[in-house]
Amino acid sequence: MNIAICIISFLAIAGVIIRPFKITEAIYAVIGAIILLIFQLIKPGDAWLGVVKGLDVYLFLIGMMLLAETAREEKLFDWLAAHATVMAKGSANRLFLLIYLVGVIVTIFLSNDATAVVLTPAVAAAVKAAKVEKPLPYLLICAFIANAASFVLPISNPANLVIYGSRMPALLHWLGQYGLPSVCAIVVTYFALRLTQRSYFKAKLETNINIPHLPQGGKTALIGIAITAVVLLIASAYGLQLGLPTAITGIITSGIVIIRSKKNPLVVIRDVSWAVLPLVAGLFVIVEALNKTGLIQHLTMILNHGISQSITGTVWIGAGTTAVVCNLMNNLPVGLIAGNVINVGYAPEMVKSAVLIGVDLGPNLSITGSLATILWLVALRREGQTISAWAFLKLGSIVMTLALIAALASLWV
Repeated sequence: MNIAICIISFLAIAGVIIRPFKITEAIYAVIGAIILLIFQLIKPGDAWLGVVKGLDVYLFLIGMMLLAETAREEKLFDWLAAHATVMAKGSANRLFLLIYLVGVIVTIFLSNDATAVVLTPAVAAAVKAAKVEKPLPYLLICAFIANAASFVLPISNPANLVIYGSRMPALLHWLGQYGLPSVCAIVVTYFALRLTQRSYFKAKLETNINIPHLPQGGKTALIGIAITAVVLLIASAYGLQLGLPTAITGIITSGIVIIRSKKNPLVVIRDVSWAVLPLVAGLFVIVEALNKTGLIQHLTMILNHGISQSITGTVWIGAGTTAVVCNLMNNLPVGLIAGNVINVGYAPEMVKSAVLIGVDLGPNLSITGSLATILWLVALRREGQTISAWAFLKLGSIVMTLALIAALASLWV
């Protein structure tokens, strides 16, 4: 039975990663979960338990996607993009830096998923306004910074909440533990991206940019996003789950904008990428099935043995292995498994930190390493842009590896 669960889970996750026949990723995750149920490899009650475990993530995504779609519909991104392009003063390098810094801020205070959902359309609008011939290098920022800056704060990545669970460190303790590694990851990722994409930044950009009028709905959406950031910080400081407050602020903001603009709610609702929700639910069910195979106990034994032999070795091997596995399974299920392992067994703080960095930063290796990158892919397709899995992997192998080494090395400082 354990072998059957592993095979079905592997095939389902492979479908999510490879996306055969260009079918949406959610289909493969849901089919995998259904097959596990049909062959009674997981009980309905256990499957439902897996689905329920993702409730906070679903609510978080609903709020963020509604905020992003409302802001996009009200031309907020076009307005912001025009200002960013004007500030670049015709310099491709300056525009690249501006986008990167905005990506850092959005990721820190609104989470990596928000960067993928909210920032990608804004960047697409900015490069369009600047008449950039090849916009992909700028759009890549949204994918890479979404993971590179995702452990500055606990709220920067839902995976952080999954890993620590009820044992989340206090905010000041978190900053002391992850502050320097985050800075290292952000800085190294910037220079690695900048150097690998430098050939695209030689052309001058359009400087005669018209700043579009921002309607009242756009201003309301901007206020809603700012309020959401404050609410998430307060919730994080008090150790509260982030899904419900995000959903509430997103729904209220969208409702106010729709009512004041006298628009049909379907205009916003129909363009939200709802397929992400069954994708996440399917992954949670698959992880729940894998848990029944004794995987957690086996991994806990391996971790404890490694710690008894060498903490330093466990830090490097654990983080490296976790980073790679995230790209084979997606970092949400890996975060769930890793959280169970490090909380069941005895793991020193340095080992916990290394595992979390691997879960957060490792997904920069491939296009399906994290939910944020999958959301970025969805947003990218909406903007008429594509990137192959191989092209992303070649770039990610450089950017992720350098950033991971720098972040882990800083743990000893």
